[in-house]
Amino acid sequence: MAPPIALPDTFARAVAGLRSATPRPEILLEEVGAPQRLAPYSFALSASVLRDGDEVASGRLILLHDPAGHEAWQGTLRLVTYVTAELEVDLAADPLLPGVGWTWLTDALDAQDAGYRAIGGTITQTMSTRFGELAGPPAAGDVEIRASWTPTGGDLAAHLDAWCTLLASTAGLPPPGVTALPERRPAATG
Repeated sequence: MAPPIALPDTFARAVAGLRSATPRPEILLEEVGAPQRLAPYSFALSASVLRDGDEVASGRLILLHDPAGHEAWQGTLRLVTYVTAELEVDLAADPLLPGVGWTWLTDALDAQDAGYRAIGGTITQTMSTRFGELAGPPAAGDVEIRASWTPTGGDLAAHLDAWCTLLASTAGLPPPGVTALPERRPAATG
């Protein structure tokens, strides 16, 4: 049996911060294997966002640590995320969606006072229509948010809270404490 590997204090504190945050009940977090080639130390979480028992969004948050620092990161820690959710076709086709998706991330970080720098990313909106043997449900849309940023502090609990807020926004969940109104169905005509 190999002796345990001593982790750098900066990385250990960052992982502890990510593990300490408690997401809202609709968000299920799980520690998953992290990529090993991107940095000397890494840690990853996977998330599923549930609404009425159905998964409506998912994501992954990866913490990278290079004790030597990385010029592009402007630091020694880097958070990388991928979030995806299915959307109604009219929302997925909205030309304002990428800008709104980006503000979901930056507003969440700002609201949690999760200091960051060197932030960058992409928002991708797609629409799919099935044909032939794959014919099925009507057209569907998706949004994908890929981003990375360098946290400016060592405690990453606020960053995880912000990431969970991003997941909730992407999934279309109402803010905590707000109950969504049921959808009105058109009256039957006859």
